[in-house]
Amino acid sequence: MSVEPETGAAQSAPPLKVSPYARKGGLKAGEGRIGMLLLLPAVLAFCIVVLKPFIEALGLSFYKYTIEMSEPKFIGFGNYLRVLSDPAILGSLVTTLIYVALATFFSITIGMAWALILNQPFMGRNALRGLSLLPWVMPATVSAFLWGWIFNSRYGLLNALGQDMGLIEYPVAWLSTSTGAMAAVVITKVWLSIPLFMAFFLAGLASMDKEQIEAARVDGAGNYRVIRDHILPHLRPVLLVTVVLGMIGNLQHFDTIWALTGGGPVRATSVLSIEVYRRAFEQWDIGMAATVGVLWVATIMPPAYFYLRQLMKGVE
Repeated sequence: MSVEPETGAAQSAPPLKVSPYARKGGLKAGEGRIGMLLLLPAVLAFCIVVLKPFIEALGLSFYKYTIEMSEPKFIGFGNYLRVLSDPAILGSLVTTLIYVALATFFSITIGMAWALILNQPFMGRNALRGLSLLPWVMPATVSAFLWGWIFNSRYGLLNALGQDMGLIEYPVAWLSTSTGAMAAVVITKVWLSIPLFMAFFLAGLASMDKEQIEAARVDGAGNYRVIRDHILPHLRPVLLVTVVLGMIGNLQHFDTIWALTGGGPVRATSVLSIEVYRRAFEQWDIGMAATVGVLWVATIMPPAYFYLRQLMKGVE
């Protein structure tokens, strides 16, 4: 029996066609759906914990609502006009900007300098790196109490050292003056932030080509030229991220300042986060607290937007 017709039919059968979607986009579409499912819990948590309270606060900012009122009263932009004419709130905004500028600058500067030191080979370097992280893992409130004891006017370590070294004759009430209180909260925040920024810069230095530094040394470059011409250009992306993250973190800082000075003396360290707390839980003016909170968020949005924009550029 001949099998030629079957062979011919088999040879003439058209090849199977694979859908272009299944060949190219099917796998990517499936991965996209899985990614969305994985992101769903985080998105829900963000909506419940962050987005919903913010929308409610935004709505309350258009109402007059105090503890004496049974129901809020709609007043439109009345609270915002009160904010713009309230010298206490405007002073808190200026204090916030000063605090953010000082804390961010010194945290990044000292963190980078400490990272450059810990990047050098010497005995005990790894142990010192580990110890340098202790301020970061310590609770902020505990750190505030620790520095409060250091700056204490009666039994503080700073006054004791100053008198022993002959720098001061009598104990100084550091936290009772505007300059001293601001210096105290900045120093405390810098001490807490240095380990985080140090870790960022150490990661950036680890990716740097060592031969480039060695070639610069051979050409006669000193430490200043090496840092200026080679290390800083390499760390520019890391520096940008640390500046933006430092600004965002300092803009929303509350616990250390409240535990250390309570916003005093005479509102010298009353930043916007302290102002929101006072309006809501001391004066019980919920409408004004919500308005100040919206203003507070508005100060955080520009650096946050800039950070997300740079982050998305890196992803692309």
